[in-house]
Amino acid sequence: MEPCGRGPVGVFDSGYGGLTILRELRRALPDRDFVYLGDNARSPYGPRSFETVRRYSRQAVEWLFGRGCPLVVLACNTASARALRTIQQRDLPGLAPDRRVLGILRPTSEEAGNLTKNGHLGILGTEGTVRSGSYPVEIARFFPDVKVSQQACPLWVPFVENGETSGEAVEWFVRRDIGRLMAQDPEIDAVVLGCTHYPLLLPLIEKCLPEGVRAVPQGELVAAKLVDYLKRHPEMDERVSSGGEIAFFTTEQPDFFDRRAAFFFGEPLSSAHVELEKQSGRE
Repeated sequence: MEPCGRGPVGVFDSGYGGLTILRELRRALPDRDFVYLGDNARSPYGPRSFETVRRYSRQAVEWLFGRGCPLVVLACNTASARALRTIQQRDLPGLAPDRRVLGILRPTSEEAGNLTKNGHLGILGTEGTVRSGSYPVEIARFFPDVKVSQQACPLWVPFVENGETSGEAVEWFVRRDIGRLMAQDPEIDAVVLGCTHYPLLLPLIEKCLPEGVRAVPQGELVAAKLVDYLKRHPEMDERVSSGGEIAFFTTEQPDFFDRRAAFFFGEPLSSAHVELEKQSGRE
């Protein structure tokens, strides 16, 4: 792949949740250009094998590189946990050594321990994220003295995907899962929302959390870390183009994607269709 000049920041997710990350990235870097790619036709990634997630994620990264992105953010917990390290260490040196791929798991983990005042932290996530154990492992690298408890919330994503973020039924499940988390460690004083869908449930989550317990979405943590990353890497900062433009792409039908995506992004948008399998000949 040819050396990359100036271009937008690429943001990739297997579905819609990454739009909540993009929303915060734009707030933090309003003058920068972004390209969002959602692999909605093959979502969810959670039940898929590590190799499949890695292959799909690499295809997305290659496509974004083809759009001129010098920097790509995997705004997906599953891709960050299962594919990022392989892409960084095995694929990137031969594919595009002058470009960078970042995830959202590490930026979240680097700040997670600073969120708790008493050293007791909670993680709310999908079954796949919780089962992987990625967050306790990563957080322990930076904050070995912080006690981390996790709770899977299997129905939260389906609720959000169907536009149900309030009401008695949703509240019952949110309250149940939060109760299970707090039962593991009643001293938890901060909870990380370890799924990019969960910010859409934030008002309800805050309502169901015990008084004094803080809920923190990933988006604001990831955005702050990207700002810091660009400051520490001026050579990359110079290569990220300015103009405040955002382009949206999906492997799903655009009209279907646009209707749902606006709910996550917070405003209307217009996308174009792409085929990732066709653009990548390497397996």
